[in-house]
Amino acid sequence: MDVYLGVALVLCSALTHSIWNLFAKRSLHKSTFLWSLHVLASIIFMPFFVQDMMVMDASWAEIGLLVCTFLCQGLYFLLLSKAYQYGELSRMYPMMRGTGALLVPVMSMLLYGESLTALGWLGLICIVGGLFAIGGLLSSSWREQLGVMKLTFAIGLCITGYTLIDKSVVTFMSPLGLLQLSNLAALVMLFPDMRRAKRLKEEWRHNWKTIILGAFLTPGSYLIFLFAMNLAPLAQLAPLREFSIVFGTILGMWVLKEKQGMSRIVMSLVITCGMLLVGLFGSSV
Repeated sequence: MDVYLGVALVLCSALTHSIWNLFAKRSLHKSTFLWSLHVLASIIFMPFFVQDMMVMDASWAEIGLLVCTFLCQGLYFLLLSKAYQYGELSRMYPMMRGTGALLVPVMSMLLYGESLTALGWLGLICIVGGLFAIGGLLSSSWREQLGVMKLTFAIGLCITGYTLIDKSVVTFMSPLGLLQLSNLAALVMLFPDMRRAKRLKEEWRHNWKTIILGAFLTPGSYLIFLFAMNLAPLAQLAPLREFSIVFGTILGMWVLKEKQGMSRIVMSLVITCGMLLVGLFGSSV
């Protein structure tokens, strides 16, 4: 029963993650919207961060990890705000999440000496093929998509970076404190764009409801996942969280009325199947 509850929570985490990305896509000015919701989230999580700082006895190496994850998280939100200015949700979201999901196991092989089974390699092929198809590299106009592909690849690198780093950070910092570090990184990185745009009042006037809701959904999606990890093995649950790719594609087609939605849903399912193969059957240990 605990396993089924854990799976249900992870799917809920995936859905909430795709929803706050939908909010960001529909906002007037992406940087201003994301900055605003992280202001509210920072107020909520600041006590946990202060508590961590008071009791933490970090070495210089651990401080270096905190700086690296701060930069990766901040760049992630900054590049995300740029991506949604130019690309459709049903295209950008699968490419961003799928690229990160592809790079994490590859980097784990390089950094930690891990290896993949035959099913794991099949999963990677599914991920790469699905990403190429969604990105338009299989179409005649693939050169027009290179700019978008570069941006989503950069976001995937950020996801890979903070995912690999946070695996070590949570050994000496609480998850709630780590979430606040992410909030602070977003505030710092997004502030210049937000200030230059001078659309803070306009953004709040039009989107105050989704800003408030997003302030809970953005960190909440990860907190739900943390709770689920106590109910079932992480190897089973982690790949399921990337089902958010399918949710994001469906929301882009249904809510934003984006074209070519059905083909992107099919490719998103291919990517998700690839991640399940890597996550559930890819380890040779």
